[in-house]
Amino acid sequence: MNENDKEYQASLKSLETENIIDRKFYRPIGFYFAKLLSRTRVTPNMVTILSIFVGLGGGLCFVHTPYDLRWTVAGILCMIVANIMDCIDGQLARLTGIKSEIGRILDGIAGDIWFACIYICFIIRLTAEYPDALGPMTTGILIAVGLLSGISHLVQAAVTDYYKTLHLFFISPEKGKEFERSTSIRRRVKAMPHGVNRLFSSLYYYYTLIQERATPRLQRLLDQLEADYPQNTIPETLRQHLRKDSRRIMNIVDFLTFNGRTIPLFLIVLSGHIWLYFVFEILIQNTVLVLGIRRHEAMCRHHLKERR
Repeated sequence: MNENDKEYQASLKSLETENIIDRKFYRPIGFYFAKLLSRTRVTPNMVTILSIFVGLGGGLCFVHTPYDLRWTVAGILCMIVANIMDCIDGQLARLTGIKSEIGRILDGIAGDIWFACIYICFIIRLTAEYPDALGPMTTGILIAVGLLSGISHLVQAAVTDYYKTLHLFFISPEKGKEFERSTSIRRRVKAMPHGVNRLFSSLYYYYTLIQERATPRLQRLLDQLEADYPQNTIPETLRQHLRKDSRRIMNIVDFLTFNGRTIPLFLIVLSGHIWLYFVFEILIQNTVLVLGIRRHEAMCRHHLKERR
C-alpha cells in the first residue's frame, strides 16, 4: 500500500460502513478535494454549511412545474454535488484533525435538511399539479403524507447512523469514539454554558433518544457490556464477534443510506411522477427499516442469551 492509499484509508471511518457506490464514486472524489482543501484555510464546517445550501438548491429545482427535464437534471446534479461535499467535510476533518461537536452534528443533519426541502417542494408541486385530485382536502392530505414521509426519513436516518456508528465501536475503541449514549450526552449538556454549543448538543441528545427508543434490546446489551466491562474494556475476541454479526446487517442498512434512497428518487423525478417517492419512502423504506431493526435486535437477543 503506497502513501496515497494509506492517506485515503485514513480519511475514511471504515470501508465496512461504506457501500459500493461510496467506495467507487463519492469517497474517491471527496478524498481528492479534501486533500486539496487541506492545504487551505477552508474548514470542514465551511464545506458542510455550503453542502446544505447546495442540497437545498436541489430540492428547489424539483418544485418546478410543469415537468421540465432541465430543472430535474439540475436538481439531481445538485444532490450529487451536495453528497460529494458531505464526503469532503468528513474526510477533510480526518485528514486535518479539525473536528468539533457542532461540526459532527451539522454533518449529521445536513442530509435531513436536504430531504426536508425536497418533501416541502414535492408537496407544493403536487398541490399545483393535482389541485382537486382528492377533493377539498387535497392540500391537507398531501401535507399529512409529506409529514409522514419526513418523520419516516428522520427515524430511518437516525437508526442507520446509529447502527453504523455502533459498528465502528465494535471495530475498535478508536474507530468508535463517536459512539455515545444519551446518558453521557445529557451529562455533558448539563455541564455546558448556555450558547450555540449547548443548543446543538441538546438537539443531538434528543436525536440519540430516538435511536435508543428504536433499539430496546441493543440498549440492554450495551448496559450488560458496560456492567461487565467498564471503561470500554471489552475483550478483543468478543468485540470481533460482535463486529462480525453487525457486519451482516450493514447490507440491509445500506438501503436506507443516501444512495439507497436517491437512486429511486432520481428515477422517480425523471419519470415526472413524484408522488411515487412518498409511496417508496413510507412503504418500501419503512419495511426495510423494520427488517433491519428486527435482524439487529435478534442479534442482540442472541448475545444477551450467551451472557446469561
